[in-house]
Amino acid sequence: MMLVELSSVPPAALAVAGFKDHLRLGSGFADDGLQDETLEAFLRAALASIEARTGKVLLEREFRWSVTAWRARDRQALPLAPVSAIAAMVQVDRNGTRVPVTASRYTLEPDQQRPAVVAFGTSLPSVPRGGRIEIDLLAGYGPEWSDLPADLAQAVMLLAAHFYEFRSDSALHGASMPFSVTALIERYRTVRLFMGGRS
Repeated sequence: MMLVELSSVPPAALAVAGFKDHLRLGSGFADDGLQDETLEAFLRAALASIEARTGKVLLEREFRWSVTAWRARDRQALPLAPVSAIAAMVQVDRNGTRVPVTASRYTLEPDQQRPAVVAFGTSLPSVPRGGRIEIDLLAGYGPEWSDLPADLAQAVMLLAAHFYEFRSDSALHGASMPFSVTALIERYRTVRLFMGGRS
């Protein structure tokens, strides 16, 4: 299984101005925007860290997930949440020939923890021998910073501020995730249940 990010979070979706306020940086100066690129980088790093810990996509973007086998014939849990749409499904054979799968053969089962693609009928489309199925997904809470749940938005700000504070510190404590952040994101962490076939 392989997951590829097809689009990235646009700079306009990042709350750089809010992050400046969070850091209590001065404003009204000619060089106000001088640190914007650096602050954006810290916000992106915090987003990536929290997404890795929770398995949740915070700001909406497109992904392509490739699978070489289904866990069950009629239902496959997706590796990301929340997922708002399955944009396409394609069968790819060992020679790279691509055959689109009609959307009438599957549907998205929304879930905040483990969304899934579910068959219309008895089974999902077959995976070509030696090939794969590619699924294009739209995942995330929304395209705007305001779409984030308040606790996740706060966690990103706290972690980005932590990275900013320790930006010149190579010690381990400077790179670790503060307890205040882990406490905010704990309820979003996905429990993986392999024995039950839900993962």
